Amino acid sequence: MVDKIIYLDNAATTRPSKDVVALYNDIELNHFGNSSSIHGLGVDSLKYLTAARETILNSFKVKNYKVYFTGSSTEANNLAIKGFCYKHANRGKHIITTNIEHPSVLECFRALENDGFKVTYLKVNAEGIVTAEDVKNAMTNETILVSVMAVNNEIGSINPIKEIKEVVLKFPKTVLHVDTTQAVGKINLDYNNCDMFVVSSHKIHGLKGSGALIAKSSISFDPVISGGGQEDGMRSGTVSVANACALAKAVKNLFPLKNIEELSENLRENLNKIDGIEMNSNANCTPYIINFSLTKKKASVVVEALSNKGIYVSSVSACNSKGESGSYVVKALGKSDELAHNTIRVSLDNETTLDELEKFTLALKDVLEAIK
Repeated sequence: MVDKIIYLDNAATTRPSKDVVALYNDIELNHFGNSSSIHGLGVDSLKYLTAARETILNSFKVKNYKVYFTGSSTEANNLAIKGFCYKHANRGKHIITTNIEHPSVLECFRALENDGFKVTYLKVNAEGIVTAEDVKNAMTNETILVSVMAVNNEIGSINPIKEIKEVVLKFPKTVLHVDTTQAVGKINLDYNNCDMFVVSSHKIHGLKGSGALIAKSSISFDPVISGGGQEDGMRSGTVSVANACALAKAVKNLFPLKNIEELSENLRENLNKIDGIEMNSNANCTPYIINFSLTKKKASVVVEALSNKGIYVSSVSACNSKGESGSYVVKALGKSDELAHNTIRVSLDNETTLDELEKFTLALKDVLEAIK
């Protein structure tokens, strides 16, 4: 075992920051009133909740948007996609997405397809992106929603959101939803190009069970969760003020963005020198995610062996961990089933060091040589 763990699975979840946890504890212990209550403790909680919304909007530099606090970015994606489509089905029933979206997006589209919506699943190219031209060619007068992720969670490919938004603007009935779960804090993105976008707290050193949908104030939804009408009636259930404040703190901590490109390039160069590795993430992907396939060894065995050394990476997306059919994302790049079944994802963090990556590379070489 190594003396200290080397954690390189940050795309699955991050370690919570101490200041975020401290803030959560303070709010939960000292400002625990229900923000819907009209007494003093409730008013006190509401002040913190309002401040959290303002912090998030200011951090993303968006105006005339609303923050809807949710339990995750999965729930936020569901509210955005299902909530919008069910509310505005009378405008048209054609919707567009890509074939490498996160399951929380793809499963929404499949559910809507079963409810009579016509779905166009755009295929990505060999680099894992869709172009604005792809979107343009798929648009019809019946299109009401386009959903394209900013950064893919498995390979880190980056879609041209600004150019896609320019296409969508030419269709007044259509809005652009962007799954920004893996983009927040990792790429420069003008969030004003997203009509709706999401954030997941535990992906940015916040806490699990906390997320948000940020949408233009002019956009309306049908609620996915019914109840007491919290969050402007869009997400019923008592709001966790502590989670909201912790999320806002985590978001604020991300800006200005850090630069880890040199670190990532060094790792990529070292991996390319190892026999039996085929890269799935290209140089244009986010530096935070590097995905490759093993051509001679079994990825699951390698990941377990690295784990025994205190080094943590993933063999598949944590949201698709059954892995019976391999990585649908890698398959979408035109790779073989064998390569899609044998992927390893290394996901970095702002605190990842060169020393950690060098130790990982050496350990990977040792493991590959030791496995028969």
